[in-house]
Amino acid sequence: MRKTETFIIAVILLSFAVGIYLYPSMPASMASHWNAQGEVNGYMPKFWGLFLMPIISVGLFLLFLVIPGIDPMKENIAKFRGYFDGFITLLMLFLFYIYLLTIYWNLGARFDFIVAIVPAFSVLFYYMGILVEHAKRNWFIGIRTPWTLSSEKVWDATHKIGGKLFKIAAVVALLGLFFGKYAIWFVIAPALFVAIYTIVYSYFEWRKR
Repeated sequence: MRKTETFIIAVILLSFAVGIYLYPSMPASMASHWNAQGEVNGYMPKFWGLFLMPIISVGLFLLFLVIPGIDPMKENIAKFRGYFDGFITLLMLFLFYIYLLTIYWNLGARFDFIVAIVPAFSVLFYYMGILVEHAKRNWFIGIRTPWTLSSEKVWDATHKIGGKLFKIAAVVALLGLFFGKYAIWFVIAPALFVAIYTIVYSYFEWRKR
């Protein structure tokens, strides 16, 4: 077992341990969703409030373990596997962070939940930029459009610009910390822009070539 996998399993087991330990202390109905203004607008029974995120983490981890072996272009994934492993690790830590914030809130703490998660999104976006810049053509990871998958040159060009845009999105997301209740839009807007722009860019890059 590789070090990355061992670390991720440890994080997942820790999340289950936290849930089991705090189960008696949690309210019967736990806050589980916040709106754009940081106000609670969703609840769930405490079993799911404590264990849904760890279960989702297990599912994602298993999926990420399978992907490199079933991709028809798995030899390309091997070329950037280190960056892919880094992304999986960061994503698991991101989910664990959200999980801890949720528990902290349900223990009685009050804070701006949206502002608290903005830095985590910023870090995730920046590393996504790094991953995208190094991703080689495959069917599961990266900016996968009909045009990037049909041409290595279109793939490389699209991912080069996409990597830079994700890093810029990370900086824009972080600026949301200075705009309080509008912070979430500094996360959503650049993410949507990057998604739409890279799709359109890949098409025109394919047409050009």
